[in-house]
Amino acid sequence: MKNRILSYMEYMDKVLEKNETGLTYEEIMQEHLIQIQFFSHERLVHLLVTITFALLAFGTFFLLIVSFSPGLICLFIAVFILLIPYIMHYYLLENGVQKMYRQYDELLKQMRNER
Repeated sequence: MKNRILSYMEYMDKVLEKNETGLTYEEIMQEHLIQIQFFSHERLVHLLVTITFALLAFGTFFLLIVSFSPGLICLFIAVFILLIPYIMHYYLLENGVQKMYRQYDELLKQMRNER
């Protein structure tokens, strides 16, 4: 997913610089809106997973404070280690979708200037 969103944003940056696709701005905008929907859905799913892992990490931590156990330490470490990549991936998706919104605004501006 990381490579897909990064390559798509790069593609859109090139289209914004110089539209050599042979498509009209309306067609490009329609395609872009579909991609925004895909990535927004992916962002929502990863937000839910990230929140779940954060709650598991904090719950395990508080359980460790109440009743210390080597098994809980292992569980906390495992959940916390998994939480870090989920946060990084969600960060990428959030910033990517925000950039795609700005790209859409730029497409709209260029379409209006073309008329």
